[in-house]
Formats: sequence, structure tokens, C-alpha cells
Amino acid sequence: MASDSISAAITVSAESNSAVVVGARHAVPLQGVTAIPASPLPQRKPWALPPSGLAVFYGRPETPRLFHYFLPRLLAEGKQVLCLDGANRFDPLLIARLARQRGHEAAEFNRRIRVARAFTCFQLTELLVRVPRMLEKFAADALVVTALPDLYFDEDVRERDACVAFHHALDALRALRPLPLGVAVFSDATSFETPRRAGCGLPACRTGRYLEPARRMMFTQLTTQATELWRFALDGEGGKLRLIGEGSGEQVLGDRR
Repeated sequence: MASDSISAAITVSAESNSAVVVGARHAVPLQGVTAIPASPLPQRKPWALPPSGLAVFYGRPETPRLFHYFLPRLLAEGKQVLCLDGANRFDPLLIARLARQRGHEAAEFNRRIRVARAFTCFQLTELLVRVPRMLEKFAADALVVTALPDLYFDEDVRERDACVAFHHALDALRALRPLPLGVAVFSDATSFETPRRAGCGLPACRTGRYLEPARRMMFTQLTTQATELWRFALDGEGGKLRLIGEGSGEQVLGDRR
């Protein structure tokens, strides 16, 4: 893992809407990975994060942004959320709007959120490793992670280095299992189509660049570790967003509040 891996990962309060980008990378998206069926999933209210275990959400390009709509119920109950934002999609203005829709002050929600941004795969791995220490200072009830494994598809990072960092990230997630913490990963890893799909089975990026076999397996390795697997899809008729539990039924998501 790079020695300066955490140098550009900036922890900010929820009120902040900016961060200095140092060493930002361009992720190479992936499409067509077959999700591994999970055990039957629990039935619960739409737009609710799991109280424990590891849940992986995927299926739409906007998935890394959709985590916002899972937060109001938790925050309104007085719960606290730690967000490791590898996709750089955290939007404090959206959080403020969601708070007002529920009759709360934006500052009330902001006090219950901590955001740490990562701009490289090495930084995201380091943040995951540091979660237990972060929890000592901020007792979160839920952990949200975006762009896992998306950041590890970075074409400027060698395959071996990306794989080593990714497996450290998986180890860090496994280390969180005994904690009273619900973990939710919002990934864009399977949301893109490319011309190479028919040729190699799994595409690399929008330009058709080849993605090494080891990186193709990252999303599958993540879902193998998950206790819940959920896929976003659009209803073809009404255009409503559906949340489909792999290995169970599906939920039609209504008002995102």
C-alpha cells in the first residue's frame, strides 16, 4: 500500500460542500458481472439500511448517490452515520433538503454525519482500515461506503497494486463484523455497457480498454462477503426505481424520504 495513501483523503463535516482534490484518479467502470445469489433477504421498509452485516447495493449509474435517501430515517431516529465517500458524491444540500422534508433542522442531521473522502483506491483502503479508530471518536450506528470496488479499476494503478489494496479493504470489512454496525456499500461497478462486452464477456471501460482478469473478479469477491445483495432497476412502465433483493423478492421504492 502506498505510504502516502491517506494524504488526500479529507474528512469533512456534513455541512461542507467542497474538498481539495489531490491525486484524483479516473476509475474504469465494469459491466456484466453476475451477482452471486445471497440468502433470503429480510423484508423491511424501503430506503432503510441494514442494522447489521454487510449490504451491497448496485445496478444503476446513480447508485453511489442514492445512499443519501437511506439516511433520513436513521438520522431522524438519532442514529449516527459514518460515510467513506470514494465516489465524491456526498451532497450536504441534498441532506439539508431531506431534513427539512422531515421537519428537522439541517444542522440536526449534519451533527450526526461524518464524511471522509477518498480519491484513490489506496486512500479508500486506508480509511476502511481506520474505521475502528474513527468509531472511538464518533460512535456511528451505520457505515456507508461508495465506489467500492470502482476506485480499484483505476487504469493508472497497476493490477497487482490494486488487487493488494482491494484485498486489504476486504480484510478491513471482515474485521468490522463483530461490531454493532450496519455496513452498506453503494457501487457503480456493474453499471456500464461497452462494445467489448461480446468479445471478452466482461467489459473494461467505455472506450473498450481491456480490464485485467483479477479486477473483473473484485465485485464478485465483494458480494461473496456480503450478507445482503440489492440491485436497483427502473420499472419499464412507470419509471419507478425498484430495489431487487438477490435471492428474494423485490421492493418498489416510493417517496425517497
